[in-house]
Amino acid sequence: MVPDHSAVPAIGMISWTVAPWPGSFAVLAAAILIDALAGEPGWLWRRVPHPIVLLGRLVGLLDRGLNREGWGGARRRAAGIACLVCLLSASIAAGWLLGTVAQLMPVGAVIEAVVVAILLAGRSLYDHVAAVAAGLRTGGLAGGRAAVARIVGRDPDSLDAGGVARAAIESCAENFSDGVIAPAFWYLVGGLPGIVAYKAVNTADSMIGHRSPRYRQFGWAAARFDDLVNLVPARLAGLLVALAAALRPGASGRGAVRAMLRDAGRHRSPNAGWPEAAMAGALGLALAGPRRYGGQVVDDHWMNAGGRQDAGAGDIQAAARLMAVATLLTAMTAGLAAVATYL
Repeated sequence: MVPDHSAVPAIGMISWTVAPWPGSFAVLAAAILIDALAGEPGWLWRRVPHPIVLLGRLVGLLDRGLNREGWGGARRRAAGIACLVCLLSASIAAGWLLGTVAQLMPVGAVIEAVVVAILLAGRSLYDHVAAVAAGLRTGGLAGGRAAVARIVGRDPDSLDAGGVARAAIESCAENFSDGVIAPAFWYLVGGLPGIVAYKAVNTADSMIGHRSPRYRQFGWAAARFDDLVNLVPARLAGLLVALAAALRPGASGRGAVRAMLRDAGRHRSPNAGWPEAAMAGALGLALAGPRRYGGQVVDDHWMNAGGRQDAGAGDIQAAARLMAVATLLTAMTAGLAAVATYL
């Protein structure tokens, strides 16, 4: 039965924007399908800035204004906390305003679905990962390195063909969590304010959540908060990869679960290990392990250490398809929840 908000029409209208409402599941299912079909409209973002670009500009503005070179560590950490509070306040306000305006329109749910689709990255991630497989096949090692440099932060020139493939697959797994499941989760938890705030935190982590001298203290709050908001989505992402593997010929759902339970907690990230270990176990690969960033080697544990390290273009395609199935399962689950809500 649909809840009746007619007794308090104003509150009923804006409640869609500040808390989950019965139509949230339907909007999410539609948004995932819109993203899968339309992807990133390049013609639009060449004319107006993408919302993530705007969030990045805000992070940059706060960085320049609050991160003072002459300050000590404690003061810079406090400034970083202030930066995070300002960013969350602005993003939540922007999400609330977007949702309020959308619900004043005759097709508010459609507009909201489009906004959510813009903040999902499933199709873009699939295209970028598939481009690495195509680069390896058509351009050899040089082509693979050029394509993988667009989606990972490690030194591409230090990677052999297997390293290029593993890097693409690891990026596919981790960004499935960060770019699809986490935004979807926080939309269901907090509506448009929730998803915009999540994207703001994730953007801040990618820009200032580093351990470099400039950001070790200033970016501490953004990095820790990003870890916190991804705790549940990362584990959900791993489970979805395992479920998708159980449905895909040539993949192993049981292997994904075993690798997660055994190895996810050994990853240097409290969250990335879950989808990466699931993907490694599903495809019989060894992922993560020692990697080189900025000339320095990060000595991380292997996910599914007994798996193959000689990954190739076919493995990249298998990972991308597994992610696509997991995304479809997410849309189907949201759709079924929407139907159940209205029964």
